[in-house]
Amino acid sequence: TVINQTLKRINKDKKEDLIDINNIPLEDKKTFKLLQKGETTGVFQLESRGMKEYLKKLKPNDFEDIVCMNALYRPGALGMVDSYIERKHQREEIPPGHESVKKVLSTTYGVIVYQEQVMQIAQELSGFTLGQADILRRAMGKKKKDEMEKMKKDFIDGAVNKKVNKRYAENLFEQIEQFAGYGFNRCHSVPYALIAYQTAWLKANHPSEFMASLLSLELDSTDRIQMFVDDCRFIGLNVLKPDINTSSYAFEDKDKKTVLYGLGAIKGIGESLVKSITTAREKGAFKDLYDFCLRIGRNKLNK
Repeated sequence: TVINQTLKRINKDKKEDLIDINNIPLEDKKTFKLLQKGETTGVFQLESRGMKEYLKKLKPNDFEDIVCMNALYRPGALGMVDSYIERKHQREEIPPGHESVKKVLSTTYGVIVYQEQVMQIAQELSGFTLGQADILRRAMGKKKKDEMEKMKKDFIDGAVNKKVNKRYAENLFEQIEQFAGYGFNRCHSVPYALIAYQTAWLKANHPSEFMASLLSLELDSTDRIQMFVDDCRFIGLNVLKPDINTSSYAFEDKDKKTVLYGLGAIKGIGESLVKSITTAREKGAFKDLYDFCLRIGRNKLNK
């Protein structure tokens, strides 16, 4: 909804060059600069304090980094985030391993991040069929001990049959068992990351339209409104105070650097009253408080 409302604002006066969110570039420098600075308030999946700190450490510079952070930022996996960051910046060595395992984990710096990687390792290292690999994935997801024990034997035996060191295979399966506690699948993480990137792109490239849309969807939450207004100022937007003669019910993007406060965010003012106000002022601006009260009528106004 935030994306759709932002696009309506951006495209409202355009007859050509309309922005299609599905065709934005996935390597936009402004977007990655915003992510690297942790300025992600209002960005889908990336706005918690902890996530902001990790983004500042990670300094993401491609889409894969966002996919990985979505998969790793969850209870149980946070210890692996540090390894991923350190290895990305070449401050920690990627441990040696079997060629087939290194190939599967090449995009994640030797860290097991996705359930699909476990399935691939089982196939490549231990000769599992796709069906067996999927049974392993389901056993991991449901934490079925009996099934995991059987899969462990099959995994190690299969690896040994392919001339893999038994101790190496055992250690690797131990890692997989630990991973089972937090494993996330890539086919969920990618669409999450895409929406995260799209909202970050809108904030980086069209901040006033994005923040006005975000604020307009939080009119009932005083705390969220305050947080987003503070963020507007933090990223360099000018937030104009609510004005009885110019404000609408929702927040408005007046120009690329300015957001006008919405009357709907003021406690005690409902949408029907705002409609009465905007209708009355079509005949001219309110001159003073007396003129305002006279034209709106006491049946619609409380103190």
